[in-house]
Amino acid sequence: MKTKGRVWKFGDHINTDDIIAARYLNTTDIAELSSHCMETIYPDFSRKVSKGDIIVAGENFGGGSSREHAPIAIKGCGISVVIAKSFARIFFRNSINIGLPIVETSFADRISQDDIVEVDFDTGTILNLTSGETGGFVRYPEFLQQIIKSGGLMPWVKEKYIK
Repeated sequence: MKTKGRVWKFGDHINTDDIIAARYLNTTDIAELSSHCMETIYPDFSRKVSKGDIIVAGENFGGGSSREHAPIAIKGCGISVVIAKSFARIFFRNSINIGLPIVETSFADRISQDDIVEVDFDTGTILNLTSGETGGFVRYPEFLQQIIKSGGLMPWVKEKYIK
């Protein structure tokens, strides 16, 4: 599994309120949530992001509340993967549960806004096509790869156990 896209770069400690403000949590509509994604940091984000784009951030991405709305909003915008130096534990789990690939690596520091990056989930490599640099990350265990490829935990359960 590979993905390639343009980078949207964010800093450290991007919390779930930054990703989707609490005032929008009265809906589960993906289109509505994604239209407000990152608007407290980058007001035009949801209008400028393209399907397949990549978010790159620093430490502790997704900290704060345990809302599943945050990775849903990101995935709904068309983001193909989030790369960060580290993730809040609950955000990590929520992302896997909804089928949003996330990659933890110090190589995030070597990626800049608008770079074009390719992520190969099978080999655990990131290629910054803009700079030519290559970095790595620890690959997911096979069962987590299957959950993400299925689109999340519930679709995976249905595929595996409900015939």
